[in-house]
Amino acid sequence: MLKITIHPEAGAARLTLEGRLAGPWVEELDRCWREAAGAQQNQLLVDLSGVTFIDPQGKALLTKMWQQGVKLHAVGCLTRCIVDEISKAGSSWSSARSSRKDKSKGR
Repeated sequence: MLKITIHPEAGAARLTLEGRLAGPWVEELDRCWREAAGAQQNQLLVDLSGVTFIDPQGKALLTKMWQQGVKLHAVGCLTRCIVDEISKAGSSWSSARSSRKDKSKGR
């Protein structure tokens, strides 16, 4: 089970998650994220401090959200590790793309 609470704030929105990000709850988070992103023209933050488990589909969704500019807030060992993996992988993706662009321009 996953509880998702949307907190609209000035210029941003925060999604607070509590429980397990797995199975059908991944689709529910995806739906809530798209709904919140559509209503907000600014920053979106996902608070993972209450999350106890993330399955591979949940991690894939968080990765997609992070790639589209969502900030991920994690405090526990599990969630911090997953957020670190997402952000480090994202950094290597963007530097690999940058270095390919630089090589194609002769830099």
